[in-house]
Amino acid sequence: MKKNLAILFILLSSSSIAQVDMSYYLPEGLSYNPEIPTPKQVLGYHPGEWHVSHDQLFYYMKEVSEASDRMFIEEIGRSHEGRPLVQLTITSPENLEKLDQLKSEHKDLTNPSVSGSLNTDDMPIVMLLGYSVHGNEASAGNAAVLLAYYLAAAMGDEIDELLKNAIIILDPCLNPDGFHRFSTWVNSHRSHEINPDPNDREYREAWPGGRTNHYWFDLNRDWLPLIHPESQARISRFHEWKPNILTDHHEMGTNSTFFFQPGIPSRKFPWTPDKNVDLTHKMAAFHAKYLDDIGTLYYSEESFDDFYVGKGSTYPDVNGGVGILFEQASSRGHAQENDFGILTFPATVRNQFTVSLSTLASGIAHRKEFLDYQRTFYQGSSDLASKDPVKAYIFGSDQDPYRNYELNKMLLQHQIQVYSLNKNLNKGGKAFKKDNAFVVPLNQSQYRLVKAIFETRTTFTDSLFYDVSTWTMPLAFNLPYAELNSKDLSALDLGDPLNRASMPKGELIGNKGAYAYAIQPKGYLSFKAINRLLSNKVVIQMLNESHTDGENVYPRGTMIIPVGVQENRRTWIEQTIDQIIKEDAVDVYALNTGLAKDGVDLGSRSNTTIKQPKVAVLVEGGVSSYEAGEVWHLLDQRYKMKVTLLPVDRLTRDLSRYNRIIIPNMSGSISESQKNNLKDWISRGGIVIAWKNGGKWLSDAEITNVGYMSPDDPEESLKTKPYADLNEERGAHVTGGSIFQAQVDLSHPLAYGMESDKIALFRNHNLVLERSTNAYANPIMYTQSPLLSGYVSEENLERFKNSPAVTISNVGRGKVITLADNPNFRGFWYGTNKIFMNALFFGGAISRNAGE
Repeated sequence: MKKNLAILFILLSSSSIAQVDMSYYLPEGLSYNPEIPTPKQVLGYHPGEWHVSHDQLFYYMKEVSEASDRMFIEEIGRSHEGRPLVQLTITSPENLEKLDQLKSEHKDLTNPSVSGSLNTDDMPIVMLLGYSVHGNEASAGNAAVLLAYYLAAAMGDEIDELLKNAIIILDPCLNPDGFHRFSTWVNSHRSHEINPDPNDREYREAWPGGRTNHYWFDLNRDWLPLIHPESQARISRFHEWKPNILTDHHEMGTNSTFFFQPGIPSRKFPWTPDKNVDLTHKMAAFHAKYLDDIGTLYYSEESFDDFYVGKGSTYPDVNGGVGILFEQASSRGHAQENDFGILTFPATVRNQFTVSLSTLASGIAHRKEFLDYQRTFYQGSSDLASKDPVKAYIFGSDQDPYRNYELNKMLLQHQIQVYSLNKNLNKGGKAFKKDNAFVVPLNQSQYRLVKAIFETRTTFTDSLFYDVSTWTMPLAFNLPYAELNSKDLSALDLGDPLNRASMPKGELIGNKGAYAYAIQPKGYLSFKAINRLLSNKVVIQMLNESHTDGENVYPRGTMIIPVGVQENRRTWIEQTIDQIIKEDAVDVYALNTGLAKDGVDLGSRSNTTIKQPKVAVLVEGGVSSYEAGEVWHLLDQRYKMKVTLLPVDRLTRDLSRYNRIIIPNMSGSISESQKNNLKDWISRGGIVIAWKNGGKWLSDAEITNVGYMSPDDPEESLKTKPYADLNEERGAHVTGGSIFQAQVDLSHPLAYGMESDKIALFRNHNLVLERSTNAYANPIMYTQSPLLSGYVSEENLERFKNSPAVTISNVGRGKVITLADNPNFRGFWYGTNKIFMNALFFGGAISRNAGE
């Protein structure tokens, strides 16, 4: 009773936060090894009193692991900002002595050729507990401090039994950069007398907030694409151990309670076995009991789902384990008023620590069942593959090996077997070339994950999704791909699978000392190569008509480096060409004459001189930090281009140092002075590239005349409907993330270098562009039957059909290129990156007669 009164006092009194000590968190009835340093002995305060910063978190993990014979710490990678990514491996001292053997035996459970002979009666279960993948959901990372202490210091039969039968991988912070950013914010705004007023600045982070990583990406959506070093490190570690259980600790709105899985039953990913849900239910009983014991309100089977397999709580589900999502109501600081009184930071930390303990207890209670499930999961892959009429997927471009490389790199990190095609194959109207195409058989242990990555799906048991409804990777990469049947596959001699993905090299075709050099626009990194030259003021012209020299055809968009007009720079240019060939995966052609055998000569009046893009991307002021971050990452990391992160409120300033401004999705309005200054800048020759609500923002401000369809059906809006259907019906009209096909005008500068006149677009909104009155202003259009994969309501599908994906607008001497959709979604839409980069480099070549 005394303990319950203490809990109530913590929840209701803001001044009591300083009185929290370890007794508030730790289970009763246990003794603790005094040789293990407590958090206060190392950090100077009890958990929850302040927000632990990442450097403090790292320091405590080092100290506690050095003091304990039950654990050791390893650095598994570094974040974008150079912070260490660390994990603690925790088990009994006896298990640590034979850890390599235990790891090997455990991984053998995932190998159907040997797993049948393994005895799981005494095999330890492997549990990976991961915290704070969202940096501002800090109760999780702070709970990791408590868990590390508990597992190192607790003494007694219960903890001995746990450590004997489990190998625990503790990942205290999955997002060091965001976590550190957030702790700095809340600690720097913490008052001595904690003020729980939700209006206080402590609870109102400055844009972009601490949720995301350095480039403002949501790392909990990156388990599948693996764009970032944080994700790559954790996936490598995941497959090193193949955990049976993985926990993913989060926070949600301040007025919420606590959520644990299972999620909404109808939204389970179809390739997740039912046994996974059964085990999740068994774990839920432990979470409920442990939270009941401390009086915490909770719920499950609502709000959240297990569909998108690129999240931490779902990725294990297609890898033989069980992923568990926890969502704690957030104090977003040290204490904040909510519907239940005052939610203190220690209370949130305590809940996260408590469900960590319930996870460990449930894993031990059902240890053998989890291990046997993992074995049967992988043993069943062969049976599933034998029943599947699709026997393999083939993909690959012979025009751009770099996109092949990036997809192969991703697949291999997921332990998927990939084979190089050793002879030409025509399939589904597509030509796959030897050594430039790759085969992924389905008869492999990662069958379910292969299906998740390659399949398209348009029918669903539910019409609501917490995240995207599809993510078909070859469509995202805009790579030709096809399904192979048993006859197709048996005709191929695949040989050995790839050991690694090799970065392709370019080639100098011809000899140095040439009249001119050419780089064709088909390579993904061709603009990286061109930017190297432009940044050093090399003159480059672009072909708007094809040129043939008798040996090669140089299509529209080919970039010509005329050496004769800049002979004094020949040595530097040719040294840079050596670097381009080595690092940018594009071929460079040497041309010995400007005279064409067919097409235009190299000095044609139809050519465009390319200007180096001087890029600013709008930030703050209602701009989506995700989509601004995607632009920043793309240009900074892949193309090595300087980009200015320009706050919206600086649109009133001198913009003359830029010739390109990017406006991602955003909300809010534009002031009259911002509107006038931006419009004047465009009128003087500037180019704006905008999409989604960024484009509508320009239209609403009357900078462009781009029209948008009305979202409502007038007749439908007059109907009376049952209140009980409100959420379900509104949710069913959300387009949360689906893939659509568009028709491309390959003669247009936005399409230069594309291999096909069809392209897959990703859409996660319902804005629809209206067709321009200028027949040339919509060079990319949704097709008549556009849905390729994912969920969309029938009403929205009808609206999307034959609608523009791009509209070109003239504003004085400048242009606005309005895209319907985000071309850089989550960093893995390599296919539509091409549209964006063409707009950036070739936008100035678009004729004024092709704009509205």
